Amino acid sequence: MKEPKPTPLREAWVIFFLLGVVMLNFPFIEIFNKTTTILGIPTLVLYLFLGWPLSIGVIYLFSHRLENTSAPEGSEDDGRKDRQ
Repeated sequence: MKEPKPTPLREAWVIFFLLGVVMLNFPFIEIFNKTTTILGIPTLVLYLFLGWPLSIGVIYLFSHRLENTSAPEGSEDDGRKDRQ
């Protein structure tokens, strides 16, 4: 049996992983690691506490879209076993 060809949507997981790695490494951390504050909160803290929930939200939305595109069209299986 042939393996299904990966869709561009599935290949985007690699992009999300690389983006997360880049966001937590030297260039970006150093950009926000300054003594400046916004509303009394250091910019590094804002970057981390706003960046993480934002990235989690994007991955959440992406995973739901991926689930919707991977289900066959005629399939209305909601994950429950057949009841007899």
